[in-house]
Amino acid sequence: MAEKRKPTKKSPYAMDRGLPAAYEGETVTRRRLFEGGVQVGGGIAAAAIVLPSLGFALGPLFEDGVDDQWQDVGPVADFDETTYVTRVITLVNDTGEVGKTTIYVRKTGPEDKEPKGQDPQPYVAISNRCMHLGCPVRYVNASQRFICPCHGGVYTFDGKVEAGPPVRPLDRFYNRVVEGRVQVGKRFSLNSELKRFSPRDPTQHLDGLWQYLYPSRSST
Repeated sequence: MAEKRKPTKKSPYAMDRGLPAAYEGETVTRRRLFEGGVQVGGGIAAAAIVLPSLGFALGPLFEDGVDDQWQDVGPVADFDETTYVTRVITLVNDTGEVGKTTIYVRKTGPEDKEPKGQDPQPYVAISNRCMHLGCPVRYVNASQRFICPCHGGVYTFDGKVEAGPPVRPLDRFYNRVVEGRVQVGKRFSLNSELKRFSPRDPTQHLDGLWQYLYPSRSST
């Protein structure tokens, strides 16, 4: 029987393996070392850019969007379906008047339709911050419209954009009724179909792919 050949052990030295630019005694050529270093450095740089972006974009998908802090805005008898009542609430604690904001509240009516899959809110609590550049809007009862005096933004009775530069409907607040009194909670943003999202800054669209490109921020 023919004698089996033992596999030849590959030399650890770069020159013996015929690698280009190899010097005697080297196990790794300088070229290979530099190439590997560049690849590792590039991978780290790419991860430093991509991973935080993914975290910001995907993080809001795992939030329930409801806050434990609720603020009383009055008895249910103060509100009806036909018009809005102005209330002042605190957005940021321990900041005095700077942390307060105006909201408009009314009872939810039969014409208020929630997108499929969303729990209906008993009241409509709308933010007064315009979704163009953040100017305060005011509700005009005669026309049943929200008007922004800065750049001519106009919103319908339910806060949808009717005219001007705003990019999405006015933000709203979660609300509930406890022992005959209306309470508002955390703010949320809406797309053109009134689907809810975690709060976004003014100028940020929420329709289509835009909802993934503009992540929620705690500072909004």
